[in-house]
Amino acid sequence: MLQVNNIDVAYGDTQVLFDVSLDIQQGELVAVIGANGAGKTTLLRAISGVLKPQSGSIRFGDKVISDQPPNRTVADGVIHVPEGRLLFPDMSVRENLHMGAFLTKDKEVINGRLDSVFSMFPRLKERTSQMAGTLSGGEQQMLAVGRGLMAGPRLLMLDEPSLGLAPKLVQQVFDLAQQINQEMGVTVLLVEQNVRMSCEISSRAFVLENGRVVLKGPGADMLENEHVRRAYLGL
Repeated sequence: MLQVNNIDVAYGDTQVLFDVSLDIQQGELVAVIGANGAGKTTLLRAISGVLKPQSGSIRFGDKVISDQPPNRTVADGVIHVPEGRLLFPDMSVRENLHMGAFLTKDKEVINGRLDSVFSMFPRLKERTSQMAGTLSGGEQQMLAVGRGLMAGPRLLMLDEPSLGLAPKLVQQVFDLAQQINQEMGVTVLLVEQNVRMSCEISSRAFVLENGRVVLKGPGADMLENEHVRRAYLGL
């Protein structure tokens, strides 16, 4: 479904990703794990089209997407829920959700997606008129994911969805990723610093360190890998 082939990505003169490759099959939940500053967000920005690789290519299905603008990539069904949520704080919950469907003109489709989001997040339905900036951290994360779902994703990329949340909410975020993948049939690329929980729910995981993929394999196997246990799990 998605193939990232040997990409190099830089911010100006500073190279961040070096010869990175990964693949995701339709229906998978794949994790990219690593420490802060490893290049995980840069990878998602490259897939989204916000950053252009200096070399290499990114394919989605049978189409090269690394040379097209971000709005075309969104139209193809690649949806990025960014780190930090990046909501419109002075717009209501409903308005934020509708922004996720800005490329969709069919009102019936939009209403159907809205019903689906409200079914998944009843709390958002209760706060449809509330300004997004006044929501709690957990509610804002629900809204960010809901906005992504409003775009009708084929591939949903979640960037650090548990960041800044209270511990009791972190498990809910990972349960949500599984629900979207298993019940809605959406392929998920999960980028996280929470290595244990990411590997526990993922079919496969890639370890990114200093802009390079250093390990890859089934998520369960990563939890048994000596390097992962020593570097990320403190074992």
